[in-house]
Amino acid sequence: MSRFTLAWTITEKDEGKLVRDFLKEQQISKTALTDIKFRGGAIFVDGQFVTVRHRLRIGEKLEVHFPPEERSSEMKPERLSLDIVYEDEYVLVVNKPPFMSTIPSREHPRRTLANALLHYYDEQHLSTTAHIVTRLDRDTSGIVLVAKHRHVHHLLSDLQKRGQVKRRYEAICHGWLKEDEGTIDAPIARKHDSIIEREVREDGQRAVTHFRVLQRFDEYTHVSLQLETGRTHQIRVHLAYLGHPLVGDELYGGRREMMARQALHSKELSFFHPFHQKTYRFQCPLPEDMSSIIKRATP
Repeated sequence: MSRFTLAWTITEKDEGKLVRDFLKEQQISKTALTDIKFRGGAIFVDGQFVTVRHRLRIGEKLEVHFPPEERSSEMKPERLSLDIVYEDEYVLVVNKPPFMSTIPSREHPRRTLANALLHYYDEQHLSTTAHIVTRLDRDTSGIVLVAKHRHVHHLLSDLQKRGQVKRRYEAICHGWLKEDEGTIDAPIARKHDSIIEREVREDGQRAVTHFRVLQRFDEYTHVSLQLETGRTHQIRVHLAYLGHPLVGDELYGGRREMMARQALHSKELSFFHPFHQKTYRFQCPLPEDMSSIIKRATP
């Protein structure tokens, strides 16, 4: 099984630095260095084993071999279909179908995206586990960003906090949104009598959703949404708060005569690639259950 490895050729600006200090500048954490030292990883310079106290010279090739990643004993590989939109040695971008959980839970312990990823990694002989950067609700379809290693996940999570991982959603809600575009800035908290349901409440966490109407029909509005924050059920709660719950979203007041799930799709993903040093953007078309509503409603 191949392991995750990073390599650099040392330039003038890094000459004389200790390996420890250089790797810290590459955002490799103390915890990761401890794992490398004690859990089967290694550091090499020009093919020779070194410690973090080695002082670097121009032209040297520094390699960090991360240890094999441990998988949860409760999460098993499963041969499931994966719609891979993009892949390189660091990340995967996957189009998740509706009715598939992102990670196992008590209610849905099997047939998740994570189970499918583990099987795929085994086929590719990758010694890693599932690191999902942008999770989706089980019934929400669309694009998901996956890191192939814990360190890559760390870097992407930091970029996400700084607004350099962005997602755009499309939804179909009941009724007519009056404004063509706008911002919903309303704090969200978990309902006191529920472990699942959320609500807009003054003592909640700040939640901001930007929306733009794409189409209006007799009974529905097709809307594009951009999250500024990432609270649980944020889009579902915010649209219900406006009096326009998602079609099919019974938890928040939607009706299911048209769909067996909430009409919500992660349509577009953009992220700054920490290794390629450029921004990537991907889109996934609406799934059939949502697009058919729009086709039937279009005059």
